[in-house]
Amino acid sequence: MTTTSSTPLPTAPNLIELSIGGMTCASCASRIEKKLNRMEGVSATVNYATEKATVRFADEVTPDDLIATVEKTGYTAKLPPPPTPAGPPAAEAPVDELRGLRNRLWTSVALTVPVILLAMVPAWQFDYWQWLSLTLAAPVVVWGGLPFHRAALINLRHGAATMDTLVSVGTLAAFGWSLWALFLGDAGMPGMTHPFRFAITRSDGAGNIYLEAAAGVTMFILAGRYFEARSKRNAGAALRALLELGARDVAVLRGGVETRVPVDQLAVGDRFVVRPGEKIATDGVVDEGTSAVDASMLTGESVPVEVGPGDAVVGATVNAGGRLVVTATRIGGDTQLAQMARLVEQAQSGKAAAQRLADRISGVFVPIVIALAAGTLGWWLGTGAGPTAAFTAAVAVLIIACPCALGLATPTALLVGTGRGAQLGILIKGPEALESTRKVDTVVLDKTGTVTTGRMTLVSVAPAEGVDPGELLRLAGALESASEHPIARAVAVGAAEAGALPPVTDFANAEGLGVTGTVEGRAVVVGRLRLLRERGFDVPPEVARAVTDAEAAGRTAVLAGWDGRARGLLAVADVVKPTSRVAVARLRGLGLRPVLLTGDNATVARAVADEVGIDEVIAEVLPAEKVDVVARLQREGRVVAMVGDGVNDAAALAQADLGLAMGTGTDVAIEASDLTLVRGDLTAAADAIRLARRTLNTIRGNLVWAFGYNVAALPLAAAGLLNPMIAGGTMALSSVFVVANSLRLRRFSTAR
Repeated sequence: MTTTSSTPLPTAPNLIELSIGGMTCASCASRIEKKLNRMEGVSATVNYATEKATVRFADEVTPDDLIATVEKTGYTAKLPPPPTPAGPPAAEAPVDELRGLRNRLWTSVALTVPVILLAMVPAWQFDYWQWLSLTLAAPVVVWGGLPFHRAALINLRHGAATMDTLVSVGTLAAFGWSLWALFLGDAGMPGMTHPFRFAITRSDGAGNIYLEAAAGVTMFILAGRYFEARSKRNAGAALRALLELGARDVAVLRGGVETRVPVDQLAVGDRFVVRPGEKIATDGVVDEGTSAVDASMLTGESVPVEVGPGDAVVGATVNAGGRLVVTATRIGGDTQLAQMARLVEQAQSGKAAAQRLADRISGVFVPIVIALAAGTLGWWLGTGAGPTAAFTAAVAVLIIACPCALGLATPTALLVGTGRGAQLGILIKGPEALESTRKVDTVVLDKTGTVTTGRMTLVSVAPAEGVDPGELLRLAGALESASEHPIARAVAVGAAEAGALPPVTDFANAEGLGVTGTVEGRAVVVGRLRLLRERGFDVPPEVARAVTDAEAAGRTAVLAGWDGRARGLLAVADVVKPTSRVAVARLRGLGLRPVLLTGDNATVARAVADEVGIDEVIAEVLPAEKVDVVARLQREGRVVAMVGDGVNDAAALAQADLGLAMGTGTDVAIEASDLTLVRGDLTAAADAIRLARRTLNTIRGNLVWAFGYNVAALPLAAAGLLNPMIAGGTMALSSVFVVANSLRLRRFSTAR
């Protein structure tokens, strides 16, 4: 099946992309999106993962109006600068942001650990230990938790509540109560100890401090935010890697003289030279020379493309053969490489942001907890129990609900799951990648380099009647060893494995057809059937049939002959990886429907699909069309996973609900994906989906238990039967359970 070419990206003035700053959770993106969509003539989608808003707006609305609306919502917005190759400023910004968060986290860890140890081990509580705890905890709660407090304030202004609200209110309440107990209660007295009691008794709380709860919650939530930020850091790396694929400089012909200039100085109409092994600097048309161009990275075509005068070539592809002189036809943002970069960006921005489970639950849970704490305070004051008892019960409610385990639920499972995955050659980029794995029902497999090895290999030798196969291979391999053509190299390597090759004299290249030369005193011709017939060679019927059979099986037929007669055929192909058939069976076992998607021709694709057991094949598609195919499958209601390894797969990997990149592929494909398969083995795709589903189930289990512990104790806290210290202990116990449950992922093993 061949799809139609995709339409170019819209360039109308009513389409704009904004870079959004200040978002801390998926609900922030939802709030901005709602505000923008309430504007007359505006339709917007906000992606939390890429921190971008794609906005369509009417002529009467200006970009300044959009930015002002976002800023009124409490966030920042600006027009992003256009991407430039290897631009240092664009690359440094996210690194600086991550460094600040990392410094905040590690400072908080260093200060919090002693506070927790002192609070939980009474034997270490020396005179005035509580004041040391205050000195250590204060910077953590105030400075370390500043992002949560700031976000909570923004939420308050807009009548919203998120995880940040509960973290801020809970930690500040625990810290504020501790300050009251230290300065106005009994907790600041010399020799005060802080036993870890489990008895449920009423207490005025004047001798209790909860600095370890305030600092610990801040530290754990900071850790979760750091690991989330780290996974988002490379959101634009695919685009940068894609743009960096192009040539850096180019040999331009000016007045018949080659002048080396930076590629950005190249103009349409300039003629430039491409030597063997060099990248073609930009899209153009060949003026002089013939060669084989390796375009597999961009087109997925496994066989190198023969080009000559008048043929079009694409920038960033590699000249594998002779010297070419090319006239530039498209430069800069008009090239196919730049268009692919825009496709990747569009696919990433268009993917719906994964709504984190914790944020979804907290949207309901947080307001209920705050209302319950306020109600508890009011009820106890109304019963005449006094402000101390009332505030103790209210603080217990906030502390028992404080989301320490909730904050640990995702990062601990993710850390253990990703750590185990790394040992097995599977890299999971973040929690967003996991949510799609449970619903995926279709897996789209790129052919070249994913199902197949991605390189040409000699697969069979078919001699004519009466010809020794060893002699056929030796003479053909010797002649091909003098050529740089990828198909010739496949024949030469296969022949060399069978034995030493004799020397070649009088070597000559027949442009686009094959090679000739003298080997062991024989005038040998190796190449296409057309070449041998043009040279007047007799082609026996069995050799002609072998050519037809090889081409029907999707192989490239290379004929060899001497003394006026074709002596046999050597078949070359991009062979299927040994594990691909098993991998496809395992993917089916996971309930997935495999689809083979390739830029290669239909005959080759069908042969490969039959070999590995795939029924649905979509062949002869361009890189832009791969995105269209994935989008079409999604419109049909399928949840699509895409497995690929090349630049031509990057946009489709980003468009798919779940992108899996082979680690043996290009950096662009890896950056555009959600999961990376380091082993380069398709069986790793099945293992990756199993591991991701197991990790997601662990996260869900963690969330259930985290809320189970806390919600069950909320009535006790509200009734005044739960000392805030017990609330802190219960919170710690739920955290221990979450960590222990996550550690079970270390026992995950690959399928046998």
